[in-house]
Amino acid sequence: MRPGLLRLLALAVALASSGCAVREMAVRSVGDALASGGDVYASDDDIELVGAATPFGLKTIESLLAQVPEHRGLLLAAARGFTQYAYVYVQLPAEEAEERDVAHAYAELDRARRLYLRARDYGLRGLKVAPDDVALLYWTGVAWAAAISLSKDRPAEIAGLPEADALIRRAAALDVDYDAGALHSFLIGYEMSRPNAAEAAAEKLARAHFERAVALSHGAQAAPYVSLAESVSVARRDRAEFERLLKQALAVDPDKAPQWRLANLVMQRRARRLLARSDEFFPE
Repeated sequence: MRPGLLRLLALAVALASSGCAVREMAVRSVGDALASGGDVYASDDDIELVGAATPFGLKTIESLLAQVPEHRGLLLAAARGFTQYAYVYVQLPAEEAEERDVAHAYAELDRARRLYLRARDYGLRGLKVAPDDVALLYWTGVAWAAAISLSKDRPAEIAGLPEADALIRRAAALDVDYDAGALHSFLIGYEMSRPNAAEAAAEKLARAHFERAVALSHGAQAAPYVSLAESVSVARRDRAEFERLLKQALAVDPDKAPQWRLANLVMQRRARRLLARSDEFFPE
């Protein structure tokens, strides 16, 4: 942790037995620091180190939310943090393990689903405080959609799709270029996976989101390339495009944009795995 954050934590502990107003002020100060500290993880170059540190941070956020349950920054940090952790450190490893141990993989995918739902619930709490907060709309919608994607045998959870879709559409209506194209990157695959979507229209939308995501990030993010390869190239059975896009993802320099370093390393790891499985996606 950063020295300043450690001092704030020490202050919160020291004031734990003080009056309610003073204690809440200390907790809010720590909450503000934690909520704004995501860049430290995002710029790291060690995926495993961040994975080992994240659970402590998430549980700290939950502990603070027990004291200040309507803290918008902490609620956003919880929604974002649990979504990212579920995807990078639970779902992706589970998908990789499926080839070796199906039972373990399914158990971990169910764990990922539950973590996404936890993220969704924090996001929904945040939206009661800030209904038109684009970041909260985005992370709540993404978490909800991710949970639904892992709930194919749970009709009650699938029934939440219209509500998740409404959150994502609201975020897009308010700021479709949010976070240098993060929403566009998500919408690449999302448009292709929507129920009853016309394939040609969905592909056109997906490609438009891809172009905008690349433009907004100046080609410094690997995610749009990986998303288009997985969602569109596979659906079109276009192996040449699939491999070209994944090689473009691998060509992104993670050090060029430190704020996206960790995300790029994660996406490049996925790109390598997808390339290694090309024959499965495109059988002769």
